[in-house]
Amino acid sequence: MNSRTITASAEIQIQFYDLDPMNVAWHGNYVKYMETARCALLDKIHYDYFEMEKAGYVWPVVQLHIKYIRPLRFMQKVRIEATLVEYGVCLKIRYRFMDVETGKVITKAESTQMAVNLKTHESMIGSPRDFVKKKKKYLAENENG
Repeated sequence: MNSRTITASAEIQIQFYDLDPMNVAWHGNYVKYMETARCALLDKIHYDYFEMEKAGYVWPVVQLHIKYIRPLRFMQKVRIEATLVEYGVCLKIRYRFMDVETGKVITKAESTQMAVNLKTHESMIGSPRDFVKKKKKYLAENENG
């Protein structure tokens, strides 16, 4: 991981209400878990959903890729790392789900979000200036640590 990369993580524990009839986490819940890690990443650069809205944008998910390697099981503790890999045209975030106890990778995923102007409802080709400024500020403040 290079010094220009921003990564954040969140830990979750798989709950009974997230299980499917096969007693593993239902596949659709992985998107919810990704959102938890994505929020941690956006909080890290001080650009959460309230900041987005204040700046006049929403960022809907326009594409998801998920590779299920191992199932998530009841009460399993999982760390989800979210890494910002692209932000020029869209917001692309890569995720790794890892078992807290063993460190084994469980799932790999990627989400793509596109900025949409709240007033015009038009998609933007490129990230809004406020997001780019927040990212650059974070990198400048954290390049040696």
